Amino acid sequence: MADWDADVAIIGAGAAGLMAGIWAGRAARGLRIVALDGAARLGAKILVAGGGRCNVTHERVAPADFAGSTPNAIRQVLRRFDVADTVRFFAELGVKLKREPTGKLFPVTDRARTVLDALLRAAAAAGVTLRHPCRVEAIAAKDGGFIISGAWGRLRTRRAILATGGRSLPKSGSDGAGYRLAEALGHSVADTFPALVPLTLAPDCLLLGLSGISVPARLTVEAAGGKPLAQTTGAALCTHFGLSGPAALDISRHWLAARRRDAGARLVVNWLPEATAAELDQALQSLGRGTAGAWLGARLPERLARTLLNIAGVDPAQTGAQLTRAERQAIARAVTRLPVPVTGDRGFAYAETTAGGVPLRELYLARMASRRCPGLYLCGEICDVDGRIGGFNFQWAWASGYVAGISAARASAEERQPLESAMTR
Repeated sequence: MADWDADVAIIGAGAAGLMAGIWAGRAARGLRIVALDGAARLGAKILVAGGGRCNVTHERVAPADFAGSTPNAIRQVLRRFDVADTVRFFAELGVKLKREPTGKLFPVTDRARTVLDALLRAAAAAGVTLRHPCRVEAIAAKDGGFIISGAWGRLRTRRAILATGGRSLPKSGSDGAGYRLAEALGHSVADTFPALVPLTLAPDCLLLGLSGISVPARLTVEAAGGKPLAQTTGAALCTHFGLSGPAALDISRHWLAARRRDAGARLVVNWLPEATAAELDQALQSLGRGTAGAWLGARLPERLARTLLNIAGVDPAQTGAQLTRAERQAIARAVTRLPVPVTGDRGFAYAETTAGGVPLRELYLARMASRRCPGLYLCGEICDVDGRIGGFNFQWAWASGYVAGISAARASAEERQPLESAMTR
């Protein structure tokens, strides 16, 4: 019989890892639960989330808010620990949440530190031993358990939970090392790339001169043939390098995924998302003596309006009566169907999450347990699941961490019980 140092070892003590530890401790009291993390200070991602306020979740979360694995697979995990469960859980920890008009839920303190401190207290109360900085360099299955090792030494555990995160914000310690651990235990990893990441535009794009302008917009990813592939609506922020803001961040993973499959895929912007090109053309026909600049400037920030007219090749001083049919249509296209020359993204250093990872089809979703390696569980960003902006990725962390934690603990407790009974006979 192996001499175990822990019953459950969690690799990674971020949002999903802490959640797994808390619920492992609650599910089976008396277990030796250890969480290992390479960071000197825990919770870096939690602390920077939501502009330092931590967008804990969203009032409405559905599989359609996520990409990566199939909606049905994602649903199976989300329903095990839903938004109502999350609100109750944090209330129990002394963290009251408030709803903002966008549907996002934040702590009433508006401080991410409130969330992190509550999770750390709950982990301690559940009997979780936090060891950091202890970067895990290797993991191997042996004797029905695992040997986990690093420069700090090694640890033998009955059950292991991979909660290492993905590749976003590598300064936080989330540098993709967890994927190598998963592969060492037999898992595949779907290609990873940044998600919720600002997009860069060509140096000669006129939008680069509009830094600081933020407007509601509809962004659509189209295939080379014009077929819409994905669409988001929300605030789009023009910057000195390209596009950011909620709408751009949400569409980023879809544009990047599309370009990996189709070099001709493009991003098209509607700067007046409630209007169509035909409606604008009709409005311009009725403009009369009014100028194109004044008309568009009443609907969009002046600098953006002038830039769009420049792209359309129309003088802002032209009146409606002077506009030709071709000029009206050019204005309508520039406003409602402007192709933007995206050159790439700002990389994982600026990405809020990771697209790709371990496919959910390789897990028993009722337990978040590996189908490839008995005794192994996975949760959080390491999985091939990424949500849109607004607290959705945290909800995935809470739900998947909960399932992995209670499942690993119960399995370990069941294994210990007959062995302990035999030893006392």
